[in-house]
Amino acid sequence: MRYTVDPKVFKLQEDIKFGIIIGKHLTNTETTDEDESRLRRAEEQMRSTIQPDQLREVRNVALYREVMTRAGINPNKYLVSVEAMFKRILKGGNLPKINALVDLCNAVSVEQVISLGGHDLDDITHDMEVRFSHSEDRFLPFGAEDYEPVDENELVFTSGHIVQTRKWVWRQSELGKMTLNSSNIVFQLVGFGDDPSFDNAMRSIEDLVIDRFNGNFKSFVVDATNQSIEF
Repeated sequence: MRYTVDPKVFKLQEDIKFGIIIGKHLTNTETTDEDESRLRRAEEQMRSTIQPDQLREVRNVALYREVMTRAGINPNKYLVSVEAMFKRILKGGNLPKINALVDLCNAVSVEQVISLGGHDLDDITHDMEVRFSHSEDRFLPFGAEDYEPVDENELVFTSGHIVQTRKWVWRQSELGKMTLNSSNIVFQLVGFGDDPSFDNAMRSIEDLVIDRFNGNFKSFVVDATNQSIEF
């Protein structure tokens, strides 16, 4: 299977990079007290270091918004998913417990203030791409049973013609969501340049795959100099 980023994406932001971790044979569980404690510590850390009115000035958040704007997506109407999550935290809310995989991915995302998503590979049967959408592309909204069309020339993350994430980093599909039965996962991180948050998040996910979920992994970085990987 291949993961490819359209060269047009790098014209939006030359130093954008995608961290891909293929986790295999993971054993997911309900969220333990220790898992939840890590998530709550991350939330408290964010509240102590970022003021609510400064969120859009945080480097990664600002860059995600800039890329969306350059791609023709209004980031005020289609809020970057992690910006929405961070905003909830900074307003004093706690993220809900879902399962260990989801909650610990959220913890790493909050710790490093970075976009990080996981997709169940058992739902993905075609090569993956970050590209601008085609007329044949379809999207299954979270919790829905019927597919919907996708705006043509929309920046998306796809598996064949099945869109996994709409409006780039706005909304994830029902297909690929991480459940208690998920054991093979593609983790996707988005960073920029030499910001250490990217490497720190990659290492954190790798450690979780081995130490918390008893699996194994292969890691890749896709950037302007290496626009496609195969695994």
